[in-house]
Amino acid sequence: MEQVPMEQVYATDYVTVSRQERIAVLTLDREEKRNAVCDGLIRDIRAFVDAVDPEETSAIVLRGAGNHFCAGLDLAEHKERSPFDGVLHSRFWHETLDLLEFGPVPVVAAMQGGVIGGGLEIATACHVRVSEPSAFYQLPEGRRGIYVGGGASVRVQRIIGFDRMREMMLTGRRYDAEAGLRLGLGHYIEPAGTAFDKAMTLADDIAGNARISNYMMINALPRIADMDRMAGSFAEAVAAALSQTSEEARRGIEAFLKKQDIRFDRK
Repeated sequence: MEQVPMEQVYATDYVTVSRQERIAVLTLDREEKRNAVCDGLIRDIRAFVDAVDPEETSAIVLRGAGNHFCAGLDLAEHKERSPFDGVLHSRFWHETLDLLEFGPVPVVAAMQGGVIGGGLEIATACHVRVSEPSAFYQLPEGRRGIYVGGGASVRVQRIIGFDRMREMMLTGRRYDAEAGLRLGLGHYIEPAGTAFDKAMTLADDIAGNARISNYMMINALPRIADMDRMAGSFAEAVAAALSQTSEEARRGIEAFLKKQDIRFDRK
């Protein structure tokens, strides 16, 4: 990827948002707390996702400041809630991470150090996950008398299976980067200090895809996974027809026949 200066767009108490051309970079910025999740952090992620304009942004890279991606729920800021308020709180997490996963553009995570609890829930809402050798994965909630509430029962369970997740929670087991790669929690392992660079390179490659193709890949595939065979096949046919009859498909096929490279995010 060509080196272009990173431009800071804005910063809050919890996140920093930067931009490199059409790639937006969201940094969880609570280094002193290992980027632990609190209500303010989730609200800032929600505000960021709500503001993403696919006309200006073709991909997102999500990372954590310092030596850790995200150490999970900040128990020091944990608030007592009524059961109903607890449900609403959890649902806000679900809605926020659903917007990230099923949003208009692909998201690449760069992970190092702890990817724990809520941090793993955030990471698994991203479409591509790059780790460094220091990365480790853990769901310690059960050892603290609580249960996951940010979507792990769905996202993590679908990646590693309910039996493996159950064991992971019952024992508090920690999986290192290599084990996480085998389980599917990470997709790449890069040398120490280079996960972000790799994530930016992948985001740049992904940004060059046709917008409609990226949208179908991140939105159609998980929904088809929830369907029976007949419904899934029909949904695939609709997704294929919409993409194959687009202007981007016409340009892509023309470039292929002329043996030309093409990037759809540039004129």
